[in-house]
Amino acid sequence: MTFALWFIYRKVTMDDNLRQFVELVQANKDHVMLLTAFFLFALMFMNWGLEAVKWRRLIRPVEAISLWRAIESVFCGLTLAIFTPNRIGEYGGRVFFLSPKRRITGVVAMIVGNLAQILMTNVCGAVAISLFIFKFNLLDYQLSMAILFMAVVFSLFFIFFYFNIHWLQRILENFKWTARYHRFFQILGRYSKAELLRILLLCLGRFALFSLQYLIVFALFLPEIGHLQVLMMMFILFFVQSSLPSFDLLDVGMRNVTALFFFGYVTQQNAAVVACITSIWFINMIVPAILGSYFVFKLNIFGNSRS
Repeated sequence: MTFALWFIYRKVTMDDNLRQFVELVQANKDHVMLLTAFFLFALMFMNWGLEAVKWRRLIRPVEAISLWRAIESVFCGLTLAIFTPNRIGEYGGRVFFLSPKRRITGVVAMIVGNLAQILMTNVCGAVAISLFIFKFNLLDYQLSMAILFMAVVFSLFFIFFYFNIHWLQRILENFKWTARYHRFFQILGRYSKAELLRILLLCLGRFALFSLQYLIVFALFLPEIGHLQVLMMMFILFFVQSSLPSFDLLDVGMRNVTALFFFGYVTQQNAAVVACITSIWFINMIVPAILGSYFVFKLNIFGNSRS
């Protein structure tokens, strides 16, 4: 983390980057900034609202919950996630809103939802990395084609595995040390391909909203970068971030380091890049975590959460 902060400091302070960013902010009128902020916050609520709808669908085979209860559990999970490595706390924040006897099964259901989101991130990321290599001629043609082929195979395998998630139940039941917990894995066999597709479409909706936020802020501060280039860089950033261990409170440092590396191919305004990445991180992670702190107090770990 110290290295990340040092790297960002060097990038944003050298070559008048900070001064250039201040000029960019001053060039935008106050009402434009306020309107942008409004849209970003609206998209954030829509994003996590879709996640609540997805969570409700995922847990429906185990326990029926209201949409409001799903929203409570999602925001509570976000609050606990920022204090734990790899967002482990998010699982506890959600499942403690379920009946005690259904909480472990709820964790399995949440893993299915996370797998769908990772599928979306990895497939788009693999394609974006291939396009990035071709666009900037980073490797020779044959090696680039080999990477593209591996990206396609990787994506198809991930899609095939997701839509056959019930196979994982059978695999786990064949191991002696996991077979004893078979009742918790049975939920994997309850998701039909049609239901898995609905869940994946909700993930696509979240992915689109998240990408739209980045398009808005980059259009405001770095309009010279084309929308397709922004999307390509963001898909790579999502892919890299999903592959690295994370700790939400420190995650913004690694996000910015990664973004500065890839965006360095299309712009030298490093301060503006850092501002765009940090603002989206703050709106999508820190603000919901603050709001979710209210729901943390409603948790009843040893029984049902208080309504």
